Amino acid sequence: MESMINKVIIYTDGACSGNPGYGGWGAYLLYEDNKKKISGYELNTTNNRMELRAAIEGLNALKRPCKVMLYTDSVYLKDGITKWIINWEKNNWKNANKKEVKNKDLWIKLLEAVKMHQIEWNWVKGHEGNEGNEIADKLATQAILHAKINQ
Repeated sequence: MESMINKVIIYTDGACSGNPGYGGWGAYLLYEDNKKKISGYELNTTNNRMELRAAIEGLNALKRPCKVMLYTDSVYLKDGITKWIINWEKNNWKNANKKEVKNKDLWIKLLEAVKMHQIEWNWVKGHEGNEGNEIADKLATQAILHAKINQ
Protein backbone atom coordinates (compact mmCIF):
# COMPACT_ATOMS: atom_id res chain seq x y z
CA MET A 1 0.00 0.00 0.00
CA GLU A 2 2.87 2.38 0.83
CA SER A 3 4.04 2.39 -2.79
CA MET A 4 0.53 3.36 -3.92
CA ILE A 5 0.66 6.71 -2.14
CA ASN A 6 1.86 9.62 -4.24
CA LYS A 7 4.94 11.31 -2.79
CA VAL A 8 4.90 15.05 -3.30
CA ILE A 9 7.34 17.78 -2.30
CA ILE A 10 5.92 21.26 -1.71
CA TYR A 11 7.89 24.44 -1.11
CA THR A 12 5.83 27.34 0.20
CA ASP A 13 6.50 31.00 0.89
CA GLY A 14 4.62 34.15 1.75
CA ALA A 15 5.72 37.75 1.36
CA CYS A 16 4.44 41.19 2.16
CA SER A 17 5.25 44.71 1.00
CA GLY A 18 4.46 46.52 4.21
CA ASN A 19 3.14 44.46 7.11
CA PRO A 20 0.22 44.83 6.75
CA GLY A 21 0.32 45.66 3.08
CA TYR A 22 0.26 44.02 -0.32
CA GLY A 23 0.81 40.30 0.13
CA GLY A 24 1.73 37.40 -2.08
CA TRP A 25 2.04 33.66 -1.62
CA GLY A 26 3.69 30.99 -3.71
CA ALA A 27 3.83 27.21 -3.74
CA TYR A 28 6.10 25.01 -5.83
CA LEU A 29 4.95 21.39 -6.10
CA LEU A 30 7.06 18.49 -7.33
CA TYR A 31 5.72 15.02 -8.12
CA GLU A 32 7.92 12.59 -10.04
CA ASP A 33 8.85 14.55 -13.19
CA ASN A 34 5.99 17.04 -12.80
CA LYS A 35 6.47 20.56 -11.48
CA LYS A 36 3.66 22.99 -10.73
CA LYS A 37 3.87 26.61 -9.64
CA ILE A 38 0.89 28.37 -8.08
CA SER A 39 0.58 31.80 -6.50
CA GLY A 40 -1.85 34.48 -5.49
CA TYR A 41 -2.15 37.78 -3.68
CA GLU A 42 -4.17 39.91 -1.29
CA LEU A 43 -4.23 43.68 -1.15
CA ASN A 44 -4.15 44.24 2.61
CA THR A 45 -2.66 41.39 4.59
CA THR A 46 0.31 40.25 6.67
CA ASN A 47 3.34 38.11 6.02
CA ASN A 48 2.09 35.38 8.38
CA ARG A 49 -1.27 35.20 6.60
CA MET A 50 0.55 34.76 3.29
CA GLU A 51 2.73 31.96 4.74
CA LEU A 52 -0.45 30.17 5.83
CA ARG A 53 -2.18 30.74 2.47
CA ALA A 54 0.82 29.27 0.63
CA ALA A 55 0.59 26.04 2.62
CA ILE A 56 -3.21 25.86 2.32
CA GLU A 57 -3.22 26.46 -1.43
CA GLY A 58 -0.31 24.07 -2.01
CA LEU A 59 -2.08 21.26 -0.15
CA ASN A 60 -5.45 22.04 -1.73
CA ALA A 61 -3.85 21.71 -5.19
CA LEU A 62 -3.43 17.97 -4.51
CA LYS A 63 -6.33 15.94 -5.87
CA ARG A 64 -5.80 12.72 -3.87
CA PRO A 65 -4.20 11.70 -0.57
CA CYS A 66 -0.44 12.11 -0.71
CA LYS A 67 2.65 11.70 1.38
CA VAL A 68 3.90 15.29 1.47
CA MET A 69 7.28 16.74 2.35
CA LEU A 70 6.41 20.40 2.90
CA TYR A 71 9.23 22.94 3.17
CA THR A 72 8.70 26.43 4.60
CA ASP A 73 11.01 29.17 5.81
CA SER A 74 8.33 30.26 8.31
CA VAL A 75 8.89 29.16 11.92
CA TYR A 76 5.40 30.57 12.62
CA LEU A 77 3.82 28.15 10.14
CA LYS A 78 5.89 25.12 11.10
CA ASP A 79 5.61 25.55 14.88
CA GLY A 80 1.97 26.60 14.63
CA ILE A 81 0.89 23.44 12.83
CA THR A 82 3.24 21.01 14.62
CA LYS A 83 3.26 22.38 18.20
CA TRP A 84 0.78 25.12 19.05
CA ILE A 85 -2.43 24.22 17.21
CA ILE A 86 -3.31 21.28 19.47
CA ASN A 87 -3.58 23.55 22.52
CA TRP A 88 -5.24 26.34 20.55
CA GLU A 89 -8.03 23.95 19.59
CA LYS A 90 -8.29 22.58 23.14
CA ASN A 91 -8.46 26.13 24.53
CA ASN A 92 -11.19 27.27 22.12
CA TRP A 93 -8.71 29.13 19.89
CA LYS A 94 -7.11 31.08 22.72
CA ASN A 95 -3.32 31.31 22.99
CA ALA A 96 -1.23 30.88 26.14
CA ASN A 97 -2.06 34.49 27.10
CA LYS A 98 -5.81 33.74 26.84
CA LYS A 99 -6.08 35.98 23.79
CA GLU A 100 -7.76 35.04 20.51
CA VAL A 101 -5.36 33.18 18.21
CA LYS A 102 -4.30 35.41 15.32
CA ASN A 103 -5.24 34.16 11.85
CA LYS A 104 -7.69 31.63 13.33
CA ASP A 105 -9.64 31.53 10.04
CA LEU A 106 -6.56 30.37 8.13
CA TRP A 107 -5.42 27.92 10.80
CA ILE A 108 -8.84 26.27 10.54
CA LYS A 109 -8.52 26.12 6.74
CA LEU A 110 -5.03 24.63 7.11
CA LEU A 111 -6.36 21.94 9.45
CA GLU A 112 -8.93 21.06 6.80
CA ALA A 113 -6.26 20.99 4.06
CA VAL A 114 -3.96 18.61 6.00
CA LYS A 115 -6.65 16.04 6.82
CA MET A 116 -6.25 13.69 3.88
CA HIS A 117 -2.45 13.79 3.67
CA GLN A 118 0.54 12.46 5.56
CA ILE A 119 2.70 15.55 5.97
CA GLU A 120 6.24 16.01 7.16
CA TRP A 121 6.77 19.69 7.98
CA ASN A 122 10.30 20.97 7.36
CA TRP A 123 11.87 24.35 8.04
CA VAL A 124 14.49 25.72 5.66
CA LYS A 125 16.45 28.91 6.07
CA GLY A 126 15.13 31.49 3.60
CA HIS A 127 17.32 33.22 1.03
CA GLU A 128 20.10 30.65 1.41
CA GLY A 129 20.10 29.20 -2.09
CA ASN A 130 17.63 26.33 -1.57
CA GLU A 131 16.23 26.07 -5.10
CA GLY A 132 12.67 25.13 -4.13
CA ASN A 133 12.49 27.86 -1.49
CA GLU A 134 13.89 30.43 -3.92
CA ILE A 135 11.24 29.50 -6.51
CA ALA A 136 8.43 29.78 -3.93
CA ASP A 137 9.84 33.13 -2.77
CA LYS A 138 9.95 34.42 -6.34
CA LEU A 139 6.33 33.33 -6.91
CA ALA A 140 5.26 35.19 -3.75
CA THR A 141 7.14 38.40 -4.61
CA GLN A 142 5.86 38.33 -8.21
CA ALA A 143 2.32 37.98 -6.85
CA ILE A 144 2.84 41.20 -4.86
CA LEU A 145 3.67 42.99 -8.12
CA HIS A 146 0.42 41.66 -9.61
CA ALA A 147 -1.44 42.90 -6.53
CA LYS A 148 -0.03 46.40 -6.97
CA ILE A 149 -0.84 46.45 -10.69
CA ASN A 150 -4.37 45.08 -10.25
CA GLN A 151 -5.50 47.07 -7.21
